[in-house]
Amino acid sequence: MRDNSNGYYGQVVDLITRIEEEQYENMKAAGQLMAEAVKEDRLINVYGGGGHTTLPVGEMFFRAGGLCNINPCMETGLSVFNQAQKYLALERCENYGRAIMDYYNLQEGDVLIIYHNIGTNAATIDAAMEAKERGVKIIAVSSSDWQEKVPKDYELRHSSRKNLFDFADVCIDDYNPFGDTVINLEGFDTPIGPISNMTDFYIVHRLEIECAKACLEMGIEPPFWRSANVPGGDEFNAKNLKKYSPRVKML
Repeated sequence: MRDNSNGYYGQVVDLITRIEEEQYENMKAAGQLMAEAVKEDRLINVYGGGGHTTLPVGEMFFRAGGLCNINPCMETGLSVFNQAQKYLALERCENYGRAIMDYYNLQEGDVLIIYHNIGTNAATIDAAMEAKERGVKIIAVSSSDWQEKVPKDYELRHSSRKNLFDFADVCIDDYNPFGDTVINLEGFDTPIGPISNMTDFYIVHRLEIECAKACLEMGIEPPFWRSANVPGGDEFNAKNLKKYSPRVKML
């Protein structure tokens, strides 16, 4: 029997609907910044501040129906492909995020999308600080609920006590609830049903769609991958691989 409207299915649908209705203008503005990067032949840099917030970075990269000029500022140490206790410790280390931004050498006028639903930890804030100091345009995907409810004096906050949205040119609220869970079962006192990646993956592709629309309005052909698993896919993608492989470290 399908989950009812009060269950996980209903809450995912409700939250995505809220994002579409309330964050559309912000997603459109982000898409415009991304399209301007395409016009200027810049890469669109993408970063996740630790743990499962690195997964939207992978969702944007080398993806059928996704943008070709995505540059993942990926650090394996922060990702879920590191041992869990290690990435948890590393995302709390100050200056680690700065080192990652420094390695990718973002320049003034570049675009950086930062995903972190909590938006307060060291690896996120340091990366945002470094990018801002370099004159980078920041699109932040995060949760106002988390940023407001994490106590200012909480030891896991960055020492500046800043939030990710403090640094962003465009803020997109994913409305992730404090605690990242939406299901409470009777007789079980641990909340379950995390929801942040359900919404953030939706935002990923809405940003790409808005970017494509803005490119076409400017008379520019947006660079998108086709599936490598359909006939002709490899041949279609070859020209973009030739163009971007020397520039995107992960290609």
